[in-house]
Amino acid sequence: METRELVIIGGGPAGLAAAIYGARAALNPLILERGVPGGQAATTEWIENYPGFEDGIGGFELMVHMHRQAEKFGAEFKNADVMGIKKENGIFILNTSTGEIGAKTVIIATGAEPKELGVPGEREFRGRGVSYCATCDGNFFRGKTVAVVGGGDSALEEAIYLTKLVEKVYLIHRREGFRAAKVVQQRAKANPKIEFVLNTVVEEIAGERKVEKVVVKNVQTGEKSEIPVDGVFIYVGLKPNTAFLEGFLELENGYIKTDENMATAIPGLFAAGDVRLKDLRQVVTAVADGAQAAVSAEKYLEENK
Repeated sequence: METRELVIIGGGPAGLAAAIYGARAALNPLILERGVPGGQAATTEWIENYPGFEDGIGGFELMVHMHRQAEKFGAEFKNADVMGIKKENGIFILNTSTGEIGAKTVIIATGAEPKELGVPGEREFRGRGVSYCATCDGNFFRGKTVAVVGGGDSALEEAIYLTKLVEKVYLIHRREGFRAAKVVQQRAKANPKIEFVLNTVVEEIAGERKVEKVVVKNVQTGEKSEIPVDGVFIYVGLKPNTAFLEGFLELENGYIKTDENMATAIPGLFAAGDVRLKDLRQVVTAVADGAQAAVSAEKYLEENK
């Protein structure tokens, strides 16, 4: 079985940053990615808040640059899905779709995926009116009307954020009450640009080439209606990609707990990016996590020669 100094699971911003730092430290990192490198960031049409690009940059383009930079320094990429992990005699053994791989240190950067509503039109209009990130995509809807779906902190906070950009926000929630903190609810209810559509679920997202309306149903009366909107922001939760860690590492709501150095409870195992338990999930924070995780992995290897 091949054994590497450092294996990075996931090729999004956190994984790519870890690869750059790991390669520059001569750790010859191997990055395992089950899809196209870049993760969720690569599917973001335009990123305006990543430092260094005053006019913004396409998410896919930014990830291509990071990928090339990692390769330039000697990082190796392999398309593989990790199904399980264990540690024996100080070596991590990764069970992948292409066979077992050993590693002295591992950085988990598998990210988290937005939970979908699972309604017709959602996937078809993703990137054409359907979004899961107001911070990323809100600017595309300046002066327009949008819907926000959800009832937690993220939904209400992002609805409030969107009012700085759009003309009107319909906040659609399946219940009367909200899970969000009271202070957030008060701020949302005091905002004149937000109209609450409660006890209501979205049944369809519709339009021609882009989102034009949502079809909703009142769960108490069963009555259906249509709400004309230019965009739909969905906040019904995130699902961290950590299923392969079950039984190996203790998780909190599916997320990985780390210290400030990205170290987990298992020596030699680190986590970075959206898969980690933290407050802010952005490309810039994922990159910072990845850099720190690689530096911590290098230090661990030095101390355990």
